[in-house]
Order: sequence, then structure tokens, then C-alpha cells
Amino acid sequence: MYNFSFQNPVKLIMGKGTIATLSNEIPKDKSIMITFGGGSVKKNGVYDQVIKALQGYNTVEFWGIEPNPSIETLRKAIALGKEKKVDFLLAVGGGSVIDGTKLISAGLLYDGDAWDMVLAGKPAAGTVPLATVLTLPATGSEMNNGAVISSYEKKEKHAFFANYPVFSILDPEVTFTLPDHQIACGLADTFVHVMEQYMTTPGQSRLMDRWAESILQTLIEIAPKIRENKTDYQLMADFMLSATMALNGFIAMGVSQDWGTHMIGHELTALHGLSHGHTLAIVYPATLRVLKEDKAGKILQYAERVWQISTGSNEERINKAIAKTEEFFRSLGLTTRLNEEQIGEATINEIEKRFTERNVAYGENGKVTAAVARQILESCL
Repeated sequence: MYNFSFQNPVKLIMGKGTIATLSNEIPKDKSIMITFGGGSVKKNGVYDQVIKALQGYNTVEFWGIEPNPSIETLRKAIALGKEKKVDFLLAVGGGSVIDGTKLISAGLLYDGDAWDMVLAGKPAAGTVPLATVLTLPATGSEMNNGAVISSYEKKEKHAFFANYPVFSILDPEVTFTLPDHQIACGLADTFVHVMEQYMTTPGQSRLMDRWAESILQTLIEIAPKIRENKTDYQLMADFMLSATMALNGFIAMGVSQDWGTHMIGHELTALHGLSHGHTLAIVYPATLRVLKEDKAGKILQYAERVWQISTGSNEERINKAIAKTEEFFRSLGLTTRLNEEQIGEATINEIEKRFTERNVAYGENGKVTAAVARQILESCL
């Protein structure tokens, strides 16, 4: 196990009716900007619950943070927040709304263009406090300090690090009306978040391995049941908490991490607008196929502990585990091949070019170079 320093300051408030507790958590003298996505919160009752809970507060609303939040939209929110002298932010939505609000929180205290902070690739120097009401489990943004911000004009997507939420409210009942595709993408996103921290080399931490494996096993168990009944409170509670635990740092302590699949997936989103979780379902099985020799020891462990594959040669067990992983994503209703999304050689060329220009090498051993990214994408066709 590597040396590490760990802290997660987010207060997690989970359960039925917890949106009503907002007024217990935010000081009365705060000037609050509430950020939203496209409007689904008005259909499922979340908006009414939030507004009722914040009666008597000085609030301003900002609508329209899109999936894969864009700097073009967030600049408008920052300008409004500065005009209204906002000193507290409440993100009501899924990971995209929360991610976008993290950039807003930094942009409110920054004199230049917020996109410069994204490109700088280092944590923001100052931020306005923010909290979240989560409506879509997937990214874990409600309990970490990371975000991913896009530029639609430049067709780019980059990671950004700002502040942890002060608190996050998770009420599983708000997930009951989510579209099936969003649930599928959220499950895939959660699964691959775990795999990026787990599927490296064996023997680093027994505890981290078993925490990670427990989340993977939970997702495999609940996914088909959620497809049958997405209004089952206990199922959606397990899904919601799995997504949060997958990327709040708890399974990453002292172990190496990969993230090559995410970097490739970000490019597919930037170029084609595919949902983030969907890109991961396409890319991750191919990552395992291309890197199966480097990851052989951990894939064998994953095969036995997660998929109960314990017979056959090493190669047979590895191939079965990879096939099971792709089958899991397909069982969610997601495609797992680029040609199914009409994506081909031109996109592969562009992503290879971008990786080459940035001179990047991702993965726990720095193996995912531009050339390897190309191999992975060709294995997705």
C-alpha cells in the first residue's frame, strides 16, 4: 500500500424527505444561487420541495446546465452570480449540474475567464461554498472535489478540481422517474469508476480490493432488478449510495489507479455528444482486451471474486471475465461498439491526434499512450 493522505469533508444526508432539511444546513443570511438542468425537477416534484425548504431565503435561480456542462453556459451563470453577489451555491440535479456548479463556485471569485482555470489543470485557489441535492446517481460528484467541463465551441472536455460540497442530500425517491437510459448510463458510470481504481495490479490492499468488489457485486445484483422496477426504494437507495461510494475516495486509499478509459471516453463525448456513462460501456471492455496481459493478475482475481469464474486456463478465465463485463453493459440496454453508434476511423484518428499533441500516457503504468488509445478504439469497432 502506498503512502496517502485522505480527507472527505462532505456531510451526507440520505433518505426519504431529506430535501426538507435544507433550511437546517444553510445559514439564513446567505445569498443563494440554485442551479438546475433542463427542467425535469419541475416534473418530479424536486423543485417544489427545494423552494418550499428555502422559503425566506434570498435566492436566484440559474437554469440550463446541460449534460456535459459547457463553459459557454457556465460563463453566464458566473456573470449572474457576480451581479447578484451570491455567496452560496445549491446544485439541484445530477453530476453535470454539480460539476458545472463547482466551476461556478470558483469562477465567482476569479477575475479572468473560467475556462483558463479548467485548462490550468490545478485546483482552484478560491471558491464559494456549495451544496447539492442529487437527482441522478452516476458521477459521485456529490461527495468529491472533481468536475469535468466541456467547451462545445472547441469540442474539448477536461477535468477540473475545485471544492467539496459542504453537504449533499440524497433522497432515493427522486430517482423513480428517471429515464431508463439515464439509469443505465449511471450504472455503467458507477461500475467503471470502481474498475478504474480496482483493475490495476493485485496485492496493494486487501481492504480496498474487497470494498471495490462489494460495490461491483452490488451493481451486478441490483441492475436487472432495477430494470424490472425502478421505483423500489431499497434498490434505488443501494444504487445511489454505490455511485457515491464509487468515487468519493474511499476505495482509492493507497492504491494505484488507471483512468485511461475515462480519458478516451471524454473525447468521444466531446466529439459526438454521447453520454459519459455510455462511452465507458463502449471503451472499458476494449481496454481490458488490449491490456489483458498487463492486468492479468487483477483480472483473474476479478473473475473469481466478482463473476465466480474459477475453472479453465488463465487465458480462458480472463477472456470470460472480459466477456461478462461487456455482457453486463449490454444487459443495461447500452451498446458496446463504436459502429453501433456510427463512429468510425475518422474519430479514432482525431483522438489519436489529440493524445499525441498532448503527449499523454494514462493508466497505472503509463501504458495508455496515443498508440494504445488507438488500439483500444479499434477494439471497440
